[in-house]
Amino acid sequence: MPEQTHISKLTLTNFRNYAGLSLELGPGAVVLSGDNGAGKTNLLEAISLLTPGRGLRRAPYADVAREGGDGGFALHARIEGPEGQVEIGTGIAGGDGAGEGGRRVRINGAPAKSAEDMLEWLRVVWLTPAMDGLFPGPAADRRRFLDRLVLAIDPSHGQRALDYEKAMRGRNRLLTEGSRDSDWFDAIETQMAETGVAIAAARAELVRLLAAMIDKLPGSGPFPQADISLSGELESEIAVAPAVDVEEWFRAALANGRERDRAAGRTLDGPHRSDLVVRHRPKSMPAELCSTGEQKALLVGIVLSHARLTGEMSGLTPILLLDEIAAHLDSGRRAALFSILEELNCQAFMTGTDAALFSSLAGRAQFLTVDHGSVGPTG
Repeated sequence: MPEQTHISKLTLTNFRNYAGLSLELGPGAVVLSGDNGAGKTNLLEAISLLTPGRGLRRAPYADVAREGGDGGFALHARIEGPEGQVEIGTGIAGGDGAGEGGRRVRINGAPAKSAEDMLEWLRVVWLTPAMDGLFPGPAADRRRFLDRLVLAIDPSHGQRALDYEKAMRGRNRLLTEGSRDSDWFDAIETQMAETGVAIAAARAELVRLLAAMIDKLPGSGPFPQADISLSGELESEIAVAPAVDVEEWFRAALANGRERDRAAGRTLDGPHRSDLVVRHRPKSMPAELCSTGEQKALLVGIVLSHARLTGEMSGLTPILLLDEIAAHLDSGRRAALFSILEELNCQAFMTGTDAALFSSLAGRAQFLTVDHGSVGPTG
């Protein structure tokens, strides 16, 4: 089992409802309790920004800055892990918030080349109430969920996705402008083929590894086993042909589909159209047809299996952010969750309005009360 990676100190400046906050944190479970709107999820959001992207709310950076501040925010974390101690800071200066490229990252005081550099030191995975509708919701939400799972074990995945999106936007612009410049299309479609196949291959590998990890869950456990697979033409080709052949196939498909895509005004083929398919194995039922409680249990099981996989693949136990995790779990599943988190040896931040839901963790977790911009030990 990898040595635990954990945040030992977190400092926020002008972040959401926190004008200034400094928290000393211990390893293992951290329980954050307080009223709705007190700022519990804001703390989780801050930690989620210690990884590439816009965090668990996907909010524009300008929205993250405290109202009444100078328009900027900063967060700083001291991380303890297998490679020792590291200091990571990130934020935006006042006036930079409108630009998504405005977030700066510093590691041990030196500017990082990119946000991906943070993945060398820690991996962060989250589960929020907004994800409760993941299975019956739009495919785009499941792709986003899947890509975050991939990123936790494959740090290059984020840049591939950005490169693909940039190329696709260029192609879509040519389509809507009515361009017939075949050289431009050829160049863009070649790049889309290379990056698109790499994205599909990374997703397929994650699904393969995660499925094997899910198979290790007890068949009659509190979090049911899920059967997971990918749906999409590119994924189907990846499963049966070498990547170089799939690249050529996808490039040809894009070229042949220009007139159809021109009529639609957008690219209709590619990994941006794929989907994650999940089934409740014990019930042999699509996840989207299961009850709300069953869907929650399935999702928790997937996230816990992924946490175990991340530790094995990266050597870094992930930091888990579990927002309002106990509210819809019965006492048996709560106890099972807490036991699994200890077994995973990961730092897990859990929020709830009622600290009593976490009472079985007394003596085994750090309990903090969140009260509208201040955080202190729970009495």
